[in-house]
Amino acid sequence: MSGDDAIPGLPLNVLQRLSELQETHGWLSEETLRQLSKAETIPLYALEAVTSFYPHYRRTPPPRLSISVCRDAPCALRGAEALCQSTRRRLATRTDVEVVEVSCLGRCEVAPAASINDAPVGAATDSGLEAMALGRTPLPSMEPTSSGRRFTTDPYEPSEPRYGVLRRLLAGGGAAIDAIPAALTAAGLKGMGGAGFPTGRKWDLVRRAEGAPKYVVCNADESEPGTFKDRVILAELPHLMLEGMLLACRVIGARTAIVYLRHEYGPEKRALARAIDEAKRLGVVAAAGVESLTIFTSPGGYILGEETALLEALEGRRGEPRNKPPFPGTHGLYGKPTLMNNVETFAHVPRILSDGPEAWKARGKNGGEGLKFIALAGDVVRPGVYEVPMGTTVRELIDAHGGGITDGRALMGFLPGGASTAFLPASKAATPLTFEALRAAGSALGSGAVMALAAGRDVLAVAANVVRFFRNESCGKCVPCRVGSEKAVEILDRVVAGTSSPKDLEALPALHETLSLSSICGLGQVALVPAISVLENFPERLRPRPRGDTKSPA
Repeated sequence: MSGDDAIPGLPLNVLQRLSELQETHGWLSEETLRQLSKAETIPLYALEAVTSFYPHYRRTPPPRLSISVCRDAPCALRGAEALCQSTRRRLATRTDVEVVEVSCLGRCEVAPAASINDAPVGAATDSGLEAMALGRTPLPSMEPTSSGRRFTTDPYEPSEPRYGVLRRLLAGGGAAIDAIPAALTAAGLKGMGGAGFPTGRKWDLVRRAEGAPKYVVCNADESEPGTFKDRVILAELPHLMLEGMLLACRVIGARTAIVYLRHEYGPEKRALARAIDEAKRLGVVAAAGVESLTIFTSPGGYILGEETALLEALEGRRGEPRNKPPFPGTHGLYGKPTLMNNVETFAHVPRILSDGPEAWKARGKNGGEGLKFIALAGDVVRPGVYEVPMGTTVRELIDAHGGGITDGRALMGFLPGGASTAFLPASKAATPLTFEALRAAGSALGSGAVMALAAGRDVLAVAANVVRFFRNESCGKCVPCRVGSEKAVEILDRVVAGTSSPKDLEALPALHETLSLSSICGLGQVALVPAISVLENFPERLRPRPRGDTKSPA
C-alpha cells in the first residue's frame, strides 16, 4: 500500500489494494485484476472503473525509468515545453525510458520541475535528465530534506519536547477541550485550503453533529499549479499538523484520523510517517483517544482536492464530487460526521492555543490576523514558501522576500491565490494578502499561492495554460465542466494562435457564467476565472495577434 497502513475499523479500500499490487508488480495487468476480483469478490467492472479513473495506475508494463515533466504555468514560464521536447530527442533511441508531460508536481519553486520514477528533480535540465537516465549521475533521492529554518508558527524550540499544547489541554480536562473551537473563532482562523471557512465554527459544527463514529481527515492533496506551501509544512513541521489533528479528534470525539496525501509527495510522506511514529512513541496519539492515525496516498488527480471527491476515494470509488448538501460535517466518510481541514490550517492550531487568540491576531498587519504561509512562484528571483504576517502586501512579498522580479524587469501582473483565482494588474500589488482585501480587489486569497508575471509576458497565454490544466483535470462527471472546459480551451488556443474570430472572446463570459452556475464542484465553477480576469483586467493584452502565432507563456 505504498507505505500506507490499512485503516482499522473501516471496510476494505480497493484503492489501497490496487496501489499495493502496482507497487509489487509495477503495473496492473488483466490477470492481476482478475485475481483481485476473485479474492475479494469485487466485480471486475468495478475494478476497471477505478483503475481507469486514477492516473497513477498503469495498465501496461512500465519502462525502467519514467521521466515526468511538469507542463503547467510556473514551469511553462521557465521553459518546460522545450525541456520536455529536448529530453525526448536526447533519449529517443532508449526503449527503456519514457518522457511524459504531467500536471503540477508541487515543486514550483524549482521550475521547471520533473521527476524520475516519482522521485523529484528540481530545476531540471535536458542534459541532467539524460545523464540520470543513462546512469552517468545518480538518480534522485526520495529522502526528505529540510531548510533548517525556524518558523514562528512553531511554538517549540528545537530542544523542547513537542506536543506540549496537547498535553496541557488534555490535563485541563473536558472544559479545556470544549473551549478550543471558541478560541479558534476568536483568533479568526479560517481554512487555508481555499474556501476560507471559519475553522472554529467548523469544529463546533462537527462536534455537535449527530452520529458516530466521527472522523478527522487532513486534506494534503494540494495539486493546483503554483501551490506548494503544504508540502513544505509536511517536510519541516509535520508535528504541528499532527498536533492540530489530534486536538481536533479530541474536540469532536473522533478515534480515527487520516492524512490524505498526494502521491507526488514521496519525500514528504517519509517525513510525515516518521513524525507519526514519533507521536505514537511519545504516547500522545493514545492520550488523545485516537486509535488509528494513518496516511492514505492518493492515486492521483487534482479533483481529489475537492473534499467530497476525496471522501469518495477514501471509500474506494472513483473520485467524483458529490452533490451538496449534505456536507461532510454531518454526512462525510461512510455517511458519518467528518472534520476536514488542510495541512496549514491544522498546523496553526498549536501556536494559537499556546499564545491565545489575541496574541495570534496581533501577528498580522494591514488588517490581517495571524500568520500565513505563502507559496511564491513565477518571475521572481527567490521563489519559495514564506511565512509572513497575514496582511503582508503582494509587493512586499515579491520584493522583500522574493528578491524582486527576475532580470530587473517590472511586475506586469500576478495571481494572488493560486491558479483558480483572478489575475490582477501590477497596479494592485499594494493589496494586502487577506481574504477581505483580495476579494475587494477582484480576486481571492485562495490556496495561498502568488505567481508573479514580469513585463513582456503573454498573460493570455498563461491564462490559457491554467484553463487547460482545469480541462485536463476535470473528472468529467458533470456536462457543463466536461464540455465547457474543452470549449474554452479551443477558444483560447485559437486566440493565442491568432486564428480566432471576434466572436470567440465574446463567448467566454457566457461560457464562464454557465460553468459557474451549473458545475457540481469548485473546479468547473472557477475553471475560466483566470481567462475572464485577463479580459477584464488586461484589455490591452488582447490586441490582434499574427495568424499562426503559437507563442508560449514565455
